[in-house]
Amino acid sequence: MHTITNMNNQSNINPNNGKKPRFNLSWIYIAIAVALGYLFFTGDNHASNGTMKEAKYSEFQEYLTNGWARRVVINQQEGELRMYVSPNHTRDIFKRDIDPKQEAYLEVKCPEEGIQDFIDKVNSDSTYLATNKKVEVEYENSSRSLMSIIWQFAPLLIILFFWMFIMRRVGGGGGSGIFSVGKSKAKLVDKKTGPKVTFADVAGQAGAKQEVQEIVEFLKNPHRYTELGGKIPKGALLVGPPGTGKTLLAKAVAGEADVPFFTMSGSDFVEMFVGVGASRVRDLFRQAKEKSPCIIFIDEIDAIGRARGKNPAMGGNDERESTLNQLLTEMDGFGTNSGVIILAATNRADILDKALLRAGRFDRQIHVDLPDLPERKAIFQVHLSKIKTDDSLDLDFLARQTPGFSGADIANVCNEAALIAARNNKKSVEKEDFLSAVDRIIGGLEKKTKVMTNEEKRTIALHEAGHATISWNLRYANPLVKVTIVPRGRALGAAWYLPEERQITTKEQMLDEMCSLLGGRAAEELFTGHISSGAMNDLERVTKQAYSMIAYLGMSDKLQNICYYDQQEYSFHRPYSEDTARLIDEETKRMIAEQYERAKQILLEKKEGHAQLAQILVEREVIMAEDVEKIFGKRPWASRTELLLEQNEQEQKTSDSESDPTPDTYSDDCAHPADCER
Repeated sequence: MHTITNMNNQSNINPNNGKKPRFNLSWIYIAIAVALGYLFFTGDNHASNGTMKEAKYSEFQEYLTNGWARRVVINQQEGELRMYVSPNHTRDIFKRDIDPKQEAYLEVKCPEEGIQDFIDKVNSDSTYLATNKKVEVEYENSSRSLMSIIWQFAPLLIILFFWMFIMRRVGGGGGSGIFSVGKSKAKLVDKKTGPKVTFADVAGQAGAKQEVQEIVEFLKNPHRYTELGGKIPKGALLVGPPGTGKTLLAKAVAGEADVPFFTMSGSDFVEMFVGVGASRVRDLFRQAKEKSPCIIFIDEIDAIGRARGKNPAMGGNDERESTLNQLLTEMDGFGTNSGVIILAATNRADILDKALLRAGRFDRQIHVDLPDLPERKAIFQVHLSKIKTDDSLDLDFLARQTPGFSGADIANVCNEAALIAARNNKKSVEKEDFLSAVDRIIGGLEKKTKVMTNEEKRTIALHEAGHATISWNLRYANPLVKVTIVPRGRALGAAWYLPEERQITTKEQMLDEMCSLLGGRAAEELFTGHISSGAMNDLERVTKQAYSMIAYLGMSDKLQNICYYDQQEYSFHRPYSEDTARLIDEETKRMIAEQYERAKQILLEKKEGHAQLAQILVEREVIMAEDVEKIFGKRPWASRTELLLEQNEQEQKTSDSESDPTPDTYSDDCAHPADCER
């Protein structure tokens, strides 16, 4: 492995060795500059078309005396003059007829003194004036040749600079112009040019790291697998929600394997020119083969890997599809043991082309899911290592308060908490700062300036207290964390829960969640006598969940064990009839109505406790789980998260006791316990 890498490094010392120099647009710029210089030093347009002629001063005196001059322009700075020839006498001097519209002139080196006296003498001669007009004399002190060049070549220079500007923009600003538009834009990261990222920098994702560890072994010791007849996989697809660390995991693979790492976005392949995407794919794989063993990482591959013939514009995108075809060819074209492995990341694997996912191209899919409770704790440890935190901060508490958060979300929480602490002039980041950061990210910025009437405030308090009351008294509803009626974002009030991280969800659990969501609307109807628009988000979530339970999960009494889910993204037909659609609507209405009546029944049974919660909310605007526990008592059902924490603590105690057994009693005669016999 190291021998291959060193050979590649030596061969790259002189990449042009044995090769012809590549064409560069700078050569054109040099040629144009040489042409302009030649024109500057060899004359102007008059010389090229024969309307200018150099003459001696004695010839000028003869021509002026004969009356062949129309006017004379004297340039004292350059010590020369121009005698513009009368149109009637151009044949006498140039030996041919010249168009009167073109001014023909003689260019003469004149003496410093006496020229004006000579012209005055000619203009005062009566014999001369009898047949000719006086000669007009003009003086100029500027550099006439330079100004002439500028005016003559100004349009050409403007066109030249405009062309250079367009070529730089097309070529990406690198100065190589249109001739490099088909070159790959991939960024090369290796141990010399970039910081090394290892698996130690990737917190959590134990399952994904275990799968990519095999890729590292392939790159470090390929002969271990090829000697047995195995083939190194061509590629691996990292699939997962945004912010879960797919790109960081790919960099860690390159860092662990200590090989070059080409990174490029899927959108960088396609440009406005036809064939550019395919050309860049070819150039990328050519560079990768030269530096093998290496890794190619394509981020957001769905930009070019979308299934062919199913693009949302309802028409074929030939350029994108040709780029995909070239990528498919390259992935299945180079040698099996070439040492080039392709990693790609996407959060939309369902829309990728099937040919891209077949064996021999992306041989495996690695799912990078949202972190669970222990993984969130590990991610917090990584990000909090750079933040000054309070000694009493509990990482287990922070991990429990952030269910469903990705690694990027946790990093945002830590940064927001540090900003909040700095805003309050604190010396360290405390627990309250993290809770405020979570509230800020989930609910939005607190709007203290929004004014509400007492009636609106009471309605919102009854609504949120309804959610809290029902969720506390239902077994499978999410445990309550905090309820507030302080406006945040577009919401007038909010309730924070601690969702259980289940692997499967039963029908009873879903119904309890629906009942809890309907508790706000039920409380408004029972205790205010009217309903408001504040339950719109609750009703939207309940409706979607009811439809999914009936149409997708087969949890309806009349549509049992039937799933109408269609994975085709752009499908124009429903997989069921109109009668079935009507039945789905009826079952949805029935299910929601049952849970709504159930919510009202629970609220009537817990009427006094609900009223106390609403009053506390009106007075303090915020209630915590401890306040609800004082009113309704401790919940008799332990959540799955609490059970997992207790199980982890017991396993930790068992492992500690096995690894560190209690020492026996030693004799007092021994100087050190290690010297004594047990």
